[in-house]
Amino acid sequence: MPLEFESISHGKIAFGFFNIETDMILLEHYFLFANDFCDYISKIAEPPSREICESSWDIYFIENNFDMGNLMGAIYGIDLRGFIGGVYKLFPFPKHQEDFKQKPEGFKNRVLIENLIQKYAKRINIPFVIHQKDDKIGIGEYLFHKNPFQELIKYIWSGGFPRWKDNIRPDYVLRMKDMIEQSKSPLFDGLILR
Repeated sequence: MPLEFESISHGKIAFGFFNIETDMILLEHYFLFANDFCDYISKIAEPPSREICESSWDIYFIENNFDMGNLMGAIYGIDLRGFIGGVYKLFPFPKHQEDFKQKPEGFKNRVLIENLIQKYAKRINIPFVIHQKDDKIGIGEYLFHKNPFQELIKYIWSGGFPRWKDNIRPDYVLRMKDMIEQSKSPLFDGLILR
């Protein structure tokens, strides 16, 4: 389940997994796969660490709430419109609470989910900018301080609100952790992934 995280630019915003059968995550109206998120984080962990570091992220953007859908309505099976509703048509919420765990093999459904999201979203590049001097990180239109940004990374590491099923993380999450632990970037100072 997406959780609220504090941004500088927009106050509290939603970030996270929204269905246990896919590794796609949302950041408000941005959608990307956790595998891509981890790859982006791994790349910025590599040297050199400059005062301002810029790159771009390839994401899906859903402009309006109707096309995005209603997460709570989709979970309860009462509102299956939009992209999120379409995902829940394919993968309904589990009948038993103990089955509500983020599946580490969710990446296997990527092609199916990409085919679906293309009906609702535009594929765009957004800027990713790190300002080391004042510990600010920009992801597209969203601006974060270092600590809330690190919380986004911790969320993916833990498997979100339901946690990874059987505490098994996908390889791309483990690679991200390794890169962060080797990094000299101040962006990751104090970030502990256990």
